[in-house]
Amino acid sequence: MNEDHETDRVDTRDEADLCDEADLRDEADLLDAYSRAVMAAVERVGPAVVSIEMERSRLMGLWDEAGSGSGFAFTPDGFILTNSHVVHGAHRIRVRFADGRRYEADLIGDDPETDLAVIRIHAADLTPAELGDSSRLRPGQVAIAIGNPYGFQHSVTAGVISALGRSLPTDAGRVIEDVIQTDAALNPGNSGGPLVDATGRVIGVNTAVIGSAQGLSFAVAVNTAWYVAGRLLRDGRVRRSSIGVVGQQVDLPPRLLRRHRLEEPGGLLVLALVPGGAAERAGVQRGDVLLSLADERITGIDVLLRLLTEERIDTVLPLDVLRDGERRSLHIIPGEKEG
Repeated sequence: MNEDHETDRVDTRDEADLCDEADLRDEADLLDAYSRAVMAAVERVGPAVVSIEMERSRLMGLWDEAGSGSGFAFTPDGFILTNSHVVHGAHRIRVRFADGRRYEADLIGDDPETDLAVIRIHAADLTPAELGDSSRLRPGQVAIAIGNPYGFQHSVTAGVISALGRSLPTDAGRVIEDVIQTDAALNPGNSGGPLVDATGRVIGVNTAVIGSAQGLSFAVAVNTAWYVAGRLLRDGRVRRSSIGVVGQQVDLPPRLLRRHRLEEPGGLLVLALVPGGAAERAGVQRGDVLLSLADERITGIDVLLRLLTEERIDTVLPLDVLRDGERRSLHIIPGEKEG
């Protein structure tokens, strides 16, 4: 009896060991599949990635080494996408590929309000990065960043997409919409490099990291980057409209929401008007609360900025405001934003 019981116990232990070994093999296979996917993505986009160094001129003909960053070719004839803050104000821009090729680059145009820029090198038959579609992304997808942090060429970090649709304030006082948040580690020098998916397609342009936190990095969505790049190639800048107000977001009291049948509490309180600007000409007054423009609800400054596109320059638009508790309908003609 004891012998039979002992034999059963040994057999059971062997089966458990076999199960553990099978689990370890499965985990190893998963890790190998993940590694293969990351390596394949890097191999696919790697030839397009560049390091960028820029200089600004100083007095007396001296040069000031002003900064560095990353970028990537998106056409075979030398157009490269990067961050505005990497090349803005540059007197000289130099580009280097991973294989050692070096080029002088010209600034085609930059847009500080989305932190994007296009530069060009005189080269042909480049291997451009393939652009993906950021509207199809989902949280949890693999995200791979390639760049040159602290001068370490062609560094790769990987993580996942943490969140989509973030709003990121810029130094220009604007808000970049539809920003990708990722936990792929970014450091100074990664700026302007590509964020790619597991297939090696670019899904974003790395732009910012919160230094005081871990795992909080941001990239401008590639759909936004593609739109801005097109405008920069066409005009050298991105045109936007403006109505000439300074405001801040406020929440309206429940009684006004009920009275005017407003579902969202936010509005934009007008603190000041640009003299002679579109809002002043339309009859907007200081203390008004902007409710909607072109029949689209204004719940804050970020929404208003998103509505003020190039297509709305010199176009008559309906504007609803709240003044002394009463809703008023005006008409406004946005002008072109300077700078």
